[in-house]
Amino acid sequence: MDKDDKKKSKIALQEEEILKFWLVNKIFKKSLTKSNPQGDFVMYDGPPFATGDPHYGHILPTSLKDLIPRFKTMKGYRVARRWGWDCHGLPIENITEKEIGLESKRDIIEYGLDKFNRQASVSVLRCAGVWQELIPRMGRWVDMEDDYRTMDTEYTETIWWIFKRLFDQGLIYEGFKSLHLCPRCETTLSNFEVNQGYADIEDISVIVKIPLVGEKDSYLLIWTTTPWTLPANVAVAINPEFIYCRVEHQGQFYIVAKNLIEKVFGKKVKIIEEMSGNNLVGKEYQPIFSYYQRQDMDNGDKAWKIYPANFVSLEEGTGLVHIAPAFGEDDLELARKFSLPLIQHIGQNGRFLSQMGDLAGLVVKTKNDSKSIDEKICSLLEEKDLLFKRENIIHSYPHCWRCDTPLLNYGTNSWFVKVTDFKDKLLKNNSQINWVPAHIKEGRFGKWLENTRDWAISRSRFWGASIPVWVCDSCQGKKVFGSITELEEALPLANNQYWVMRHGQAESNVKNILSSALDNQHDLSELGRQQVKDKIAELKKLDIDLIIYSPLLRTKNTASLVANLLGLKDDKLIADERLREIEFGQFELKSVDDYINHFSGNLDRFERAPVGGENLKDVLQRVSDVLFEVEEKYKNKKILFVTHETPAWLLLSAGAGFSIRQMINIKNHHQDFIDTADYRPLKLSTLPRNEFGEIDLHRPFIDQAQLDCSCGGKLKRIEDVFDCWFESGAMPYGQRHYPFKTEEDFQPDKGIGLPADFIAEGLDQTRGWFYSLLVISTALFDRPAYKNVIVNGIVLAEDGQKMSKRLKNYPDISDIVNDYGADALRIYLLSSPVVRGEDFSFSTKGLMEVSRRIISRLDNILIFYETYADKDVQAEFKDDNILDHWMKARLDCLTLEIEKLLEAYEIDKATKLLDGLVDDFSTWYLRRSRSRFKDEDIKERKNASAALKKALHHSATILAPFAPFMAERIYQQIRSNDEPESIHLTSWPEIESFDKEILENMEIARKICSLALEKRSQLGLKVRQPLKTLFIGDEKISKQEELKQIISQEINVNEITFVADKEDSYLELDSNLTPELLLAGQLREFIRQVQNLRKKNGFSPNDKADLKIYCNSDFGKFLEKSIDDLKRQASLRDISIQSFTDSPHEVEKIIIDDKKVAINLKKV
Repeated sequence: MDKDDKKKSKIALQEEEILKFWLVNKIFKKSLTKSNPQGDFVMYDGPPFATGDPHYGHILPTSLKDLIPRFKTMKGYRVARRWGWDCHGLPIENITEKEIGLESKRDIIEYGLDKFNRQASVSVLRCAGVWQELIPRMGRWVDMEDDYRTMDTEYTETIWWIFKRLFDQGLIYEGFKSLHLCPRCETTLSNFEVNQGYADIEDISVIVKIPLVGEKDSYLLIWTTTPWTLPANVAVAINPEFIYCRVEHQGQFYIVAKNLIEKVFGKKVKIIEEMSGNNLVGKEYQPIFSYYQRQDMDNGDKAWKIYPANFVSLEEGTGLVHIAPAFGEDDLELARKFSLPLIQHIGQNGRFLSQMGDLAGLVVKTKNDSKSIDEKICSLLEEKDLLFKRENIIHSYPHCWRCDTPLLNYGTNSWFVKVTDFKDKLLKNNSQINWVPAHIKEGRFGKWLENTRDWAISRSRFWGASIPVWVCDSCQGKKVFGSITELEEALPLANNQYWVMRHGQAESNVKNILSSALDNQHDLSELGRQQVKDKIAELKKLDIDLIIYSPLLRTKNTASLVANLLGLKDDKLIADERLREIEFGQFELKSVDDYINHFSGNLDRFERAPVGGENLKDVLQRVSDVLFEVEEKYKNKKILFVTHETPAWLLLSAGAGFSIRQMINIKNHHQDFIDTADYRPLKLSTLPRNEFGEIDLHRPFIDQAQLDCSCGGKLKRIEDVFDCWFESGAMPYGQRHYPFKTEEDFQPDKGIGLPADFIAEGLDQTRGWFYSLLVISTALFDRPAYKNVIVNGIVLAEDGQKMSKRLKNYPDISDIVNDYGADALRIYLLSSPVVRGEDFSFSTKGLMEVSRRIISRLDNILIFYETYADKDVQAEFKDDNILDHWMKARLDCLTLEIEKLLEAYEIDKATKLLDGLVDDFSTWYLRRSRSRFKDEDIKERKNASAALKKALHHSATILAPFAPFMAERIYQQIRSNDEPESIHLTSWPEIESFDKEILENMEIARKICSLALEKRSQLGLKVRQPLKTLFIGDEKISKQEELKQIISQEINVNEITFVADKEDSYLELDSNLTPELLLAGQLREFIRQVQNLRKKNGFSPNDKADLKIYCNSDFGKFLEKSIDDLKRQASLRDISIQSFTDSPHEVEKIIIDDKKVAINLKKV
């Protein structure tokens, strides 16, 4: 046993064996190809970041996203499940900055965008291995090999297509708006990103007195919670509908809204005059600060006056509002309405600009300091005698969702999706979605849609999908590209035309051996020469100028033969050793199969080289060098490369600028990428490439693509990248490379593959992924993106606090799985209110209870089956035993209940039913059936085995979506050879009806048992002590002999008597104990003690034993009358009874009531 395995529970080790079984036998893949008469069931899987280890917030939705597909697969659907990774955005940038040791946007630029983004591309999947281990370990079936990544070129191309489609519909625009800016990240955030980062902070609010022009000792009073914006003040807004007053206070005059006088001054003051707001409009006041002058600003003559605005309220402040258009949405709208100047005294880095004197260079707000700048502003106001009042306030303030820096309202240019144009369509599409819990539909999500704003989708950052907009530096004209091909067509063509040819069939091909050494003499075969000749007619049409070839004999002779037949002179033939075959090292002259079997796949060939040989990266580098050197050296030539199969594949890929993933995708389905003597055109793309020669649409490479404008200027790409939420919302299309790759099962314009049948994520995604999915699907196709959505709440620590790595207030997931298994964790979470959007405190005790009541009991049932049942019988209920009849009805009824709940996505209710099933199975059905497995009647034993086998089979089927490991383990113990090899390849039971009456009657019988046992307890009579009579008032039960027999066995009475004229609930016990009853009780106790000794001695149920009994003569005579019962119930071969005084020392001494007895067991 591996030392790590010693730390794992038996259940955990069993689950890992099941996991190996699934992998080795490719059960998941088989589930995708099995019969699917219901067609496709579509699930979208939201891509997580792989920058940290998965936590309970991931395990919960991943369990949901496994349960539903397993259930739907069993119901006859095909459920494709593809994993994806969210790769871009601020989360990755922040991590990369910390890894490199960078502090700001400027640091990144100085470090180099290419190096920074390269590090980000590595960092983004740094924890992928942990995910790839834990997600399958949780029983989740999902394709993590063919994963999609939002950073892949194909994915970005789809995003470009979406952007262009929306742009052409008039739903994309560039605008100047006041947005929330993170000064540390130096980029704006979308409104739903802002909503993820609110936290309470302490700030300063001030009331500032502003001198009116031409009115001595008269001031306007304005109130603000952002003193740092006061240098940008250009106007004061009042509400023309309000009544304002000029009041006298300490020898000075102030204008304030009448309704707010007492709140502002704290006492009654003398009112000099009242006036309407309209009477104040147009009055001028002196600037608060002198950093900016009228003559230095556009529309400076409009500055520092009073303007009317309906947004001014009486809820707080003074009724006069400070207007700084660059730092507030309402402010900016007012500025546009009245053509006010705009002062932007803060840069995007949150620092005061150079015009700000002593404040220049200071940061307005930082993570650890939100108010020191406001303190400085207050000091400056005091020096000018303009500070009327100040106070500290605590309020909810937005922070960056990734770096926790306080955000600033900041006027800036951004690109927007005009969501407000199709808000009604969003609401209509939302009405078609089934939300679980239902209240989110019209509540949290619906209200968010009602108040939706245009979506700012551009970010002035670095690591993200590039926005495909090019702007002319001369005429300011814009060009938007919707595909790589569109951009490529706008770029200059390659200098030359190229083709790649593989040598004709060689002797090494005939022998199926590998040959890469330059001195190997494997020439063309006769067939190979003919293959080359057969291509000449086609090659003549190409008008080849130059042939560059590998110097190996087979490629050299292929090139010579082609040159001769085309009439090319020797100087048009150029050997280049870099076009040689991949070096096979230890596999030189060995079989092709030996080489291929050495690697796990083509990706492995890129990374790993055989001893003395090359990997595919080595070959890619050298053939790429040839291609780009030739492109640099020649102009307007038609060039044929003659090489080998692997170099040909890589040369064509290098020309196209493919990534390694793309290279593998085009190669995977072909052992030979190109046939002998075949040739293909090589298209040398002029799209921007990274240092590895791959087409790369990231910065800084895409920024280098400059185009000619019709006006004679240069088109340059805007530097912004996409909001990562736009990328994740594009997931349904990006993962398919739609519309560039067409697939029958994804035609969103026809409603195929869109909307998804099901998605599931956390409550925070109502303003994240759920929203971005719906916006994009509505804008593109006027369809909802999903039909059903389960919204889970937050898994908290046991004390109700947020789970925290720092506080270590929750158990490690791996430890939990190793202790209790994945099935127990799944059931625990799936049965909790967290699957209904409620918060849930994780409790190890609660998990232990699930493990004990469900997993351990199922394990015990299976052990009982393995120990006592006849394995050769067919699994079936024959209905000639009332317990079997009841168990069948119980399972049929439960199957329909669970099916109905799962179809309605009521996951917690469905999961909770499992506890009742296992309890009924273990503590009622199996316990009451145990004696049947020891029955002298072989037929009864076989029937009991057949029924138990059927009950296990049916239970495993129901369990399969919830507890896939335990279900598989049960199934593997009972499946017959003609059944599917896995429980997860079987179908959900089709139940048309079930016997309701037997369920009702058994429920009554069990209630009678429960009440009778309670009475026994009250009377102090142990269950092992037989009683004569149970009196009941339920006539219906009294007439059913099988039920009466079950009741009498359960509560240990000899007979059940019906008492007329009593209520159905009437129940009474005859507690009179006769000598015969007392002896019968002692016999039961004696048998129990013998069974305990068998267990203590490690006997198996099938082990026969001899029993020696030492007791007094009366008890011995009684036992002699019960020899046959003793032998049958305790699996004994021989029994001898002797006097207690003759008992040896090495015996087990017990007490039966007041009788001393000694027993000795010996295995036969």
